[in-house]
Amino acid sequence: MSEVALSRPMVGEDPAMRRILRIVGKVAPSESSVLVLGESGTGKELIARAIHEMSPRRGQPMVPINCGAIPANLLESELFGHVKGAFTGATTNRSGRFEMADGGTIFLDEIGELSLPLQVKLLRVLQERSFEPVGGTRTLDVDVRVVAATNKDLEQEVAEGRFREDLYYRLNVVEVHLPALRDRRSDVPRLIDFFNARLADTRGRSVTGFTDDALARLTAYRWPGNVRELENIVERLTVFCDGELVELEDLPRKILDNRGAGDDLPLNLPDEGLDLKQLLSDIEERLIRQALLRTGWNKNQAAALLQMNRTTLVEKLKKRDMLNPP
Repeated sequence: MSEVALSRPMVGEDPAMRRILRIVGKVAPSESSVLVLGESGTGKELIARAIHEMSPRRGQPMVPINCGAIPANLLESELFGHVKGAFTGATTNRSGRFEMADGGTIFLDEIGELSLPLQVKLLRVLQERSFEPVGGTRTLDVDVRVVAATNKDLEQEVAEGRFREDLYYRLNVVEVHLPALRDRRSDVPRLIDFFNARLADTRGRSVTGFTDDALARLTAYRWPGNVRELENIVERLTVFCDGELVELEDLPRKILDNRGAGDDLPLNLPDEGLDLKQLLSDIEERLIRQALLRTGWNKNQAAALLQMNRTTLVEKLKKRDMLNPP
């Protein structure tokens, strides 16, 4: 890892996260395009910023753009700029994000939302390092490193004709797949401490700590919104918790009612009995998910770790809608 001080540290000691940090440390000094995959809220932009800040381009701009948040008819102008009179409302020349990022890094978030015509133009920029603004005839040369991110399965998008295969391979020189927070639960207490300390520095408010019961329940929660959801919950607790320590009853109802699947597994048969079929299914899903994460979703290697046939694993993944990475 580089000794460059990051604007926002990457918190994680879970083995899956340590592997990600090693990849970031190796790829950052290069000029390779990077594709960051992961569910919403896992920290894809944080990874992109770390790659930029640990690269030789760190003194130049890091320009982000969310391709899914801008209407398709405006996105081309946002990316490549436009000249006066190019369309109704274009009263002046305007620089696009690629021009703004010249010498630095552009972060194309939600790249899977890009239309096919814009994919063609992006491919040209990656191949030729040049483009024309909308309505313009002058070619602009740019020196830009591209980091892209998506929560979609781009291989599936390619197979179904919604994403260009040549663009996919241009973007995916190095792939970084971020695990969901539920798959790196050991990092939950560290992240809680980090967000609590940062709120103390930036907002002047924090809590002293968490009881063991509260921390255990937060760790067991499935975190569908991932790290972003955890950050919001910690901020909420610093606002509404009256005591020094966050107690179990201080937690939001959704967390109290939603334990992680397969967590707190009973070692002894409860007096009231249990649903053995569901319990075994939960255990199986946890172990399958761990094997897939450990192998980068390589089904052959995951099947070998689980000592089962690949076809058997694939059938189990289909049944759970886990065939592709989240």
